Amino acid sequence: MKVKRSFGSKLLTVIFTLISVVYILPIVAVLINSFKENSFVNMDPFALPNAESYMGFANYIKGMTFGNYPFFMAALYSLMITVLSTALILVCTSMAAWYIIRVNDVLSKGLYFLCVFSMIVPFQMVMFTLSMTADRLKLNTPWTIPVIYLGFGAGLAVFMFTGFIKSIPIGIEEAAAIDGCNPFATFFRVVFPMLKSIMISVGVLEVMWVWNDYLLPYLVLDRTEYMTIPILVQYLKGSYGTVDLGATMAIIMLSILPVIIVYLFCQKYIIKGVAAGAVKG
Repeated sequence: MKVKRSFGSKLLTVIFTLISVVYILPIVAVLINSFKENSFVNMDPFALPNAESYMGFANYIKGMTFGNYPFFMAALYSLMITVLSTALILVCTSMAAWYIIRVNDVLSKGLYFLCVFSMIVPFQMVMFTLSMTADRLKLNTPWTIPVIYLGFGAGLAVFMFTGFIKSIPIGIEEAAAIDGCNPFATFFRVVFPMLKSIMISVGVLEVMWVWNDYLLPYLVLDRTEYMTIPILVQYLKGSYGTVDLGATMAIIMLSILPVIIVYLFCQKYIIKGVAAGAVKG
C-alpha cells in the first residue's frame, strides 16, 4: 500500500510539474523575445538571443518611448485604477458579506444570491449599455471607473468573504457590543483585522484581474486622455500597421512583472484564505 501511494505521489508530481512548465513557457517566451530584434522574433520566436539578434534593453527603451502617449502615464493610470478598485472591492464586499451572514434574513439572502448570480453573467451581455451608462454618469475617468469594477468584482469577493466569516465566532462580536461598540466599530475594530488571510487572497485575485483587464477600460475610458498598459500595447504600431514585436514583448513583460511580484509575496495567504472560505461553516 505504501508503494502505491509513493508511486501515485510521484506521478502527481510529474503531472503537475509538466502543467507548471506549460503555464510558465509563454512567460519565458515573452522574456526571451523582449531582448531580440524584431525580425528574429518573427523568424524563430523560441530561439534564445544570440550575438546577432540580442538587443539588450533597447526594446524596453523603445517600448516606453514609442508613440505619443508616455508609458509612465499609462503605468500610473493602471496603478491608480488597480489600487482604488481593489481597495473599494475589499472594504465594500467584506462589509456586505458580514451583513449577509449576521443578519441572515430574506433580504440578505436575496442579496447574496444576486452577487453569486453576477459571477455567471458574461461581460459581453452588458458592455454596450455599460459604456453608455458610464458616459452619462461620468464614470469614464481613472478615479471613477473603480465604481464599475466594484460592481463586476463584488460577486466573487462576497462569495469568498461569506464563506470565511461563517468561521468567526459571533461571541467575539457580542462581547464587543457589550463593551459599547456600535456595528460600524465592531466590524472595523473586531471583524476586519480577523479577515487578513482572506483579504489578501481576494486582493491578489482582484489585482490580477484589474491590472490585466483590457476590455472594460477600452470601452469606458476616453482613450485620447487616459490609457492603461493593456490599451497602450495595442497602439505599439508603426506605419502601415506594422508591429514591433520586440518592443511589444518588452512592454508586456513590464506589465507582467508587478503582478508576479505581488503574487510571490502573497502566495502563502492565497490557498489558506481560499480553503478557509470554501470549507468553513
